[in-house]
Amino acid sequence: MTENFTNSERAEVLVQALPYIRKYTGKIVVVKYGGNAMTSENLKQQVMEDIVLLRLVGVRVVLVHGGGPEINELMSRLGKQPEFVDGLRVTDRETVDIVQMVLAGKINKSLVGLLGSKGGRAMGLSGIDDRLIEAKQKDSRLGYVGEVTRINPAPVIDLLDRGYIPVISTVGCGPNGETYNINGDTAAACIAGALGAERLIMMTDIAGVLRDPKDPSTLIPEITIQEAAQLFSDGVISGGMIPKVECCIRAIVEGVKKVIIMDGRVPHSILMELLTDEGAGTMVKKGEKRNDDAGEG
Repeated sequence: MTENFTNSERAEVLVQALPYIRKYTGKIVVVKYGGNAMTSENLKQQVMEDIVLLRLVGVRVVLVHGGGPEINELMSRLGKQPEFVDGLRVTDRETVDIVQMVLAGKINKSLVGLLGSKGGRAMGLSGIDDRLIEAKQKDSRLGYVGEVTRINPAPVIDLLDRGYIPVISTVGCGPNGETYNINGDTAAACIAGALGAERLIMMTDIAGVLRDPKDPSTLIPEITIQEAAQLFSDGVISGGMIPKVECCIRAIVEGVKKVIIMDGRVPHSILMELLTDEGAGTMVKKGEKRNDDAGEG
């Protein structure tokens, strides 16, 4: 507990974080936050505190969020049964309206308000604003589910340059003004790539990539793109982790330095990853050693 630390110990923690603060100051870090990682109100408060702290020490943080459980809840209240194909929500015309209402409305504005209450300057965006996320229909079976065709990073960069934390909901726009439901991990990977982010942090509800999905102690702390291909082949990366790691690889291919899959249920996991030697979760990268990070530019 923090009350058990002496003032000198607190000061020592800050000094140890200095090389990491220096490394990330002025750099863009994209945080993908959503799904089950958002269900605890206490953890949500801590995640927002972490993001505000990072912004105050000069990190240019972009928050990309989803909200599947909240969409399911509203659909149920309206008498609609959620349906999924290959892990993607079947989105008819009525459902895409619900998705836009929940993501671009309720969730986006609640996160903006929460960041503001923690002392941060936040501004909400959806992928429709200034055509930030352009998309086309991914599969006719899925209805209004979009495949990203282009990211316009200009509005995000404008907000970062003015000292804001952009908070982005993952609805996109089609060539004729259609609204599309975009997978949150895919959107975050594409946005991070377009921004040339130093890091993409994917917050989820498991520890990271596990050799044994039932045993958290089998966490794989880091993998390269080449190692990921072997883990796919061996069946170690399976089920819902497959699209998540594919998004990590896509982000790296599109220009992100490194991607972290971490357990968003762990208090202050973002700070542990960025500002300590230990890190958190699984890092997907091109092959550098993790313990070299603090010494990099």
